[in-house]
This record gives sequence, C-alpha cells and structure tokens, in this order.
Amino acid sequence: MNSGVSVAAHSGGSSSVPCHVAIIMDGNGRWAKRRGLVRAEGHRAGVQALRRTVRAAGELGIDYLTVYSFSSENWSRPHSEVLDLMALLRRFIRHDLAELHQNNVRVRIIGRRDDLAPDILALLVEAEELTCDNTGLTLVVAFNYGGREEIVRAVQEAARRAVCGNLDPADIDEDTISQLLDTGGIPDPDLLIRTSGELRISNFLLWQCAYTEFFFSPLYWPDFDRAALEDALAEYYTRDRRFGGLTARASP
Repeated sequence: MNSGVSVAAHSGGSSSVPCHVAIIMDGNGRWAKRRGLVRAEGHRAGVQALRRTVRAAGELGIDYLTVYSFSSENWSRPHSEVLDLMALLRRFIRHDLAELHQNNVRVRIIGRRDDLAPDILALLVEAEELTCDNTGLTLVVAFNYGGREEIVRAVQEAARRAVCGNLDPADIDEDTISQLLDTGGIPDPDLLIRTSGELRISNFLLWQCAYTEFFFSPLYWPDFDRAALEDALAEYYTRDRRFGGLTARASP
C-alpha cells in the first residue's frame, strides 16, 4: 500500500501521492517507425516500459496503477499485429507473474471476457487468483476494454436486478453504477497519463475519470520510465483539485 512518500515540498496543489494513476500506453508503433523497425519491436519495447513503470509506481507509493493494454477497438488492427500483441500478453503473464507475486503486487483485469480465447482467459484468471491476497500495488490491466461498453454492461446488470426484484429502480444512483462497473471497489483515478502527445482519452475509464487530472506526455510509451512518471506526478502536485467546489484558499 501507500509507502508514505514525503510530499512536503509539493505546496500549492495536491498534497499527497495519488492513490490511483491510470496510463494510456500510446506510441509503440511510431517509436518503432522512427527507428526503422517493425511495429512488433515497438510493442516489445513497450513491455519493457511497463515493467519499469510498475516497479516505479510501487516504489513511489502509488496504490493502484491501471494500464490500457488492449482496447475493444484494437481487434480491428491487422491480424498479424493482433497475434503479436496476444503473444506478448501470454509472455508477459508467464514470465512476469511470478515476479509480480513475489513483489506483493495484486493483478486485476478489467474488460469484457466472454469472447476471449480460452488460453488467454485462463492466463488472466490465473494472474488474478495467484495474486488476490497480495497487499502492495494493485496493477489493473484493461484488456479487451472499452469505456462505453463497460457502462452499458453495468446498466444492463442493474436492469436485470430490477426485473428480478433485487433492485428498486428508484435506488439506482451513481454509487450503484460505480459498483457494477469492472472497477467496482477501486477508487477513481486521481491522475490519467497519456503518452505520445495525443490529447484524447480514447474510450478509457469514461465514468471513472469525471474528476481525474490529465497529463499528456510527448514521449512515446517505450521511452517512458520512472523519471517520466515523476514528471507527471510533479505536475499533478501543482493542480488544485476542487471537485466542483471551492478550495480553502478561494475567496468567498
């Protein structure tokens, strides 16, 4: 859990290490293209960046790190690229799961599962079950994930419960929907980072990011490291998070 990293020097804005940081890991293909490499090499370098970032997040005292690994729209990419991404996922879980478990990292997967290949689904379930009792950083992997589709599934579940008489429609509120999302029980992100210079959130955590601070990095994801994460945190500490209200410093 949060290691209590000192933030005394961060005056004027947010006063503590963000509990939950979410990252859109973008720019693998462009990183590779600039180096005259195939896109697959960019994705492989992106896995290295993910390893660095998970390690740094734990050391910096972040409780939850959510990464956008594969969106529901990514299936439309060339078949060869999708196959390579699936192979990378398999290798990451098989090779890194033991280390994550040893480092007390809990893995949680969000996204639609009913249309996944059986071996992929089995690996995801294995990662969750092996690490379910860990108490350190929670690594939330958004896989086969889309924000709108997630909200639709939550609303459908609320409707099913209402039809069955287990939920009064009058009692459906924001908390009801939040708990029915894939992220139920996980606090909303304090900070969302997107790499590669793109200025959009691409159907990622749409409900959860209502009051999230955004940070857009010009770096391609394979170049992201602890220093880049610390740069994003330094910017976060300057933000005045009002959540629609006024701060104590604000004039009446």
